[in-house]
Parts: sequence; structure tokens; C-alpha cells
Amino acid sequence: MPQVNVFNSAGASISTLDVSDRVFDAPENGSLVHQAVVAYLANQRQGTAKALTRGEVSGGGKKPYRQKGTGRARQGSTRAPQWKGGGVVFGPLPREWRQRMPQKMRQGALRCVLSDKVRNERLKVIDSFGLDAPRTRAMVDLLSALSLSRKVLVVLDERDDNVLQSMRNIPQVQLVPASILNTYDVINADWVLTTAASIRAIEEKLG
Repeated sequence: MPQVNVFNSAGASISTLDVSDRVFDAPENGSLVHQAVVAYLANQRQGTAKALTRGEVSGGGKKPYRQKGTGRARQGSTRAPQWKGGGVVFGPLPREWRQRMPQKMRQGALRCVLSDKVRNERLKVIDSFGLDAPRTRAMVDLLSALSLSRKVLVVLDERDDNVLQSMRNIPQVQLVPASILNTYDVINADWVLTTAASIRAIEEKLG
């Protein structure tokens, strides 16, 4: 059973925590992770892009000039694609980008990326945030004490307004509940910061 170190707010290791080998020691599966990321990004697309065709653009009912005698190419409408303000040929249309991925496959991909963070020592567990009021400076000092830089994903087992308000102004720090943790958020972060309670919540979700 793998173990992770538990740190205090000063950045010192105070104990170790046994974690589930099923969740945090899963074998690598790059194709599964790739599929989960592609599906997640596709599901974020609205699919509402729409361009007007020549039949939908207003105006253009009158022939711009007579058929013959002008020396110019014949034109039937100013709403044709070659005219300024005309319709668009083969433009985007509303469509559904959503991809369905079975729950077991999504959970398997999440286990893979969490296990990768543990193996590369990119997952850090703290005993408690210890905030009785929002304090951004305290969170900045905590991240500095733990040597966490660049993109940091903070995972909580339950909503904590003090932590949320303390971290929302820190660049490149994202906070998500353990209940909606997903593969993309984990793989997109350089570090994962969580608590022992959140680890148990993740194990309950993926176990």
C-alpha cells in the first residue's frame, strides 16, 4: 500500500498516510487518459457557432444591375457569397460536440493520473488549512512553504469559504471539490494539494 507524507502549514513533514493502491497505484494507461481528456474538452464546447447563408442574410432582393450591356459579370443578388455582406459558404452550423464516456472508464483515467502524481511526488497532503477567516497571505505563505509553484490544484472534501476566498486571487491556483474531480484538472496541474479527508473522499469515489 503506497504512502504519502502529511505536511503542516510550515511545510514540515509530520506523518505519513496510507492510501489505496487501487486509486493511487494504478498502472499507466495513456490511451485511456487521452480519451478522457478529449471527451472532457469536447463536452466544454457550446456548439452554438452559426454563420448566415445567402438565404438567411437580409436584403438582396433587387438585381444590382441589368443583365447585359455593362461589361461586368452578371449578378442576381448582392447577398451572394462573393459580395460584401453576403452569405457564407460552408460556414459553421450549430452542432452537438458532446462525447459520452462510460463512468468506469472516466474513473479509470482519473486513477491513472492520480497515481502518476503520487509516483512523481507531485501530490502533497496537509493536515489542515487552519483558517478561521479568509487570509490570502496565509495561503501564499503555505504554498511557498510547500514549494508549490506554477499550476496548483487544491482538492477539498467539502466547501470551505475561508479557503475559497483566500485562494481565488492567487494566480494559477484552482480549487475543486473531491466530488467533481476530473482527469483534465489533475493532468493540467503541476501540483495537487489536498487534505487527508479529501484523500478518503477520493478513495470513496473511485474505490
